[in-house]
Amino acid sequence: MHIVIIAIGSAGDVHPFLGLGRTFAKSGHRVSFCTNPAFADLVERSNLRFLPLGTAEEYKTAMSNPALWDPRTSFKVLWKVMAGFIQPLYDLLQPEIDDETVLVGSLWAFGARLLQEKYGVPYVSVQVSPSTFLSAHLPPVHKRFTIPSSWPISLRASLLWLIERGVTDRVMGPALNKIRTKLGLPPSKHILGRWLHSPQRVLGLFPDWFAPPQIDWPPNVALTGFPLFDESEFREIDDELKTFLATGPAPIAFTPGSTMVDSLSFFSAAAEVLGTLGQRGIFLAKEGSPMPPLGSSILLRSYVPLSKLLPQAKVLVHHGGIGTVSQALAAGIPQLAVPFAHDQFDNAARVERLGCGLRLDSPISAPTLLTSLKRLLEEESFQRNCASYRLRVEPGETSCLRALAMVEAVGIASRNLATLSSKTGPQLVRA
Repeated sequence: MHIVIIAIGSAGDVHPFLGLGRTFAKSGHRVSFCTNPAFADLVERSNLRFLPLGTAEEYKTAMSNPALWDPRTSFKVLWKVMAGFIQPLYDLLQPEIDDETVLVGSLWAFGARLLQEKYGVPYVSVQVSPSTFLSAHLPPVHKRFTIPSSWPISLRASLLWLIERGVTDRVMGPALNKIRTKLGLPPSKHILGRWLHSPQRVLGLFPDWFAPPQIDWPPNVALTGFPLFDESEFREIDDELKTFLATGPAPIAFTPGSTMVDSLSFFSAAAEVLGTLGQRGIFLAKEGSPMPPLGSSILLRSYVPLSKLLPQAKVLVHHGGIGTVSQALAAGIPQLAVPFAHDQFDNAARVERLGCGLRLDSPISAPTLLTSLKRLLEEESFQRNCASYRLRVEPGETSCLRALAMVEAVGIASRNLATLSSKTGPQLVRA
């Protein structure tokens, strides 16, 4: 089977698919990995065939745009970037298609979804976080507008419908439907809530205890668990960090992820609070990020695999990305999520519901950060809940193998339907 994986987005979007791709390849399948060249080295180290989409400079420009991380502007800015990849992705994938091909795509892999609709190419759509399932029964959480779960279900459903038709379809529809018209396809609506999800199979890369399935999710959803890929096989902890971890109390780790934030304010508040609490810290920040003065009790690193760091940490303060959330759950440590945009607010809310952490909206200040961290350090319920859910996090390989079984089933069903079509006439189309 030729499995073509499309992963569009930041490192937090690409990492889970690299975990899938490595497992698929180890199981004997031919795997091609389509993503931005910013991740080319990581794809090649994973021994996967690389299909470049866009340029590394485009990725850097997009990720460095502050408007992408502002909840007031993030959706429109993100869509402007993603809309530009629809036709190039479609054109890039089309020559890759043969009778053995199955497409596996992330949220914004619209070109793959169009190939499925146009030609019946088997396609498995994948969601790395549950916020992209627009459920009226359990509405996703966002800073700007969240539908209260206490409202009657009929009202919640009506508001969700209005948001889709009046906001998301209005923003996304013109660019998508222009391409659909060129392909001879009718206009699409309910793009984010329905159309982008494959009618053949939808995978959620998280467990059901993190996001209980809802009756108004798209059909054919299967939850596989967290892939937990974080480059740990390629990166070692350096000697200085090993010594730091081994010769003192467990530190508190801080990372804003790949989000565009005021790093100086973020880490200044962190440094002040660590001093007040008498705690040690590890700051994970992009190279070149401005920093406050750091004493001997704080180490600065640009990247450390969280699966190696967090089991030796006390608490994690982070941006709320789903990959970071899953690593903290796997390590069994409390987490303080400071979301900035996109799915981060919903992920933070789910961590709070589990009793494994707290949410603190940005911009953070030393007093608010101090209050939250004291709760996480002192209230025993957080430790108990984290220890309980740590036992429920399956190994990443188990989750990836579960996803592979779903992908293989779609490929087999597609081939069987194609065989039947060739025997019974042209009225059947592979789907």
